[in-house]
Amino acid sequence: MASKSPRQHGGGRMEPEQAPPPEPGHAERARTLVHLGRVGSLSTISRKHPGWPFGSVMPYGLDEEGSPCFLISTMAMHTQNLTDEPRASLLVTQPESDEDPLGAGRVTLMGRATMVPEAQLKSIRERYLARYENASYWVDFDDFAFYRMMIEDLYFVGGFGAMGWVSAADYSAAEIDPLADQGPSILQHMNTDHAEAGLLLAKVFAGIEASEARMTAIDRLGFQLRLATGEGMKSVRIPFENEVRSSEQSRTALVAMVHEARRQEEAP
Repeated sequence: MASKSPRQHGGGRMEPEQAPPPEPGHAERARTLVHLGRVGSLSTISRKHPGWPFGSVMPYGLDEEGSPCFLISTMAMHTQNLTDEPRASLLVTQPESDEDPLGAGRVTLMGRATMVPEAQLKSIRERYLARYENASYWVDFDDFAFYRMMIEDLYFVGGFGAMGWVSAADYSAAEIDPLADQGPSILQHMNTDHAEAGLLLAKVFAGIEASEARMTAIDRLGFQLRLATGEGMKSVRIPFENEVRSSEQSRTALVAMVHEARRQEEAP
């Protein structure tokens, strides 16, 4: 669980000696990223070329613990590879990431992908079809079956300088960020309708003067701004004063922060 930053909004600019802004841990961020994603890059071990990785574009669903599930045909090369060797990895990248792919979040899940047993099929089938309605046209074909990757380890990269291994147990126990599904619309609204607010928030709460500001991520504890400055592009995280758990709460928090920033700017 992330610790609360000692900085309060009334305190103004962040001083160098202050603790870094709080943010969700790697397990929560990885679980949220996989929840938001729909398609990953599946790497299996080639049957034709033993020891060589074989990459495939792979839509995936999720079971209750966040394990990826695939609806795949026995004719597909990746399915034939998994039949011989179930070890595989799935790379999932941040949906709708900004123009810098290396600054975006991504996670590599490693595990064994095997056919889902009949006793567990109903729930996985329902969850998958809820994501991909068109799959109902081929889900009952004789050559299609559901496979599930049982995660054994995963590696999360949250951008420059934020990366690390996450255990399968920590991943499955982590909660999905409550703003996950509303995040894209919040970002679009802020960047389209309130671009000047990002400049003000960066100046007052991060002490950075910028010519452009774009909100690139938001979660229950704060948000990330990508700034164009005289010294080049910078990324800064600004925390909320209190945790937010809904789109309405995030709106209230952001409005309050903008008002406070304007008050500080106008103060003698």
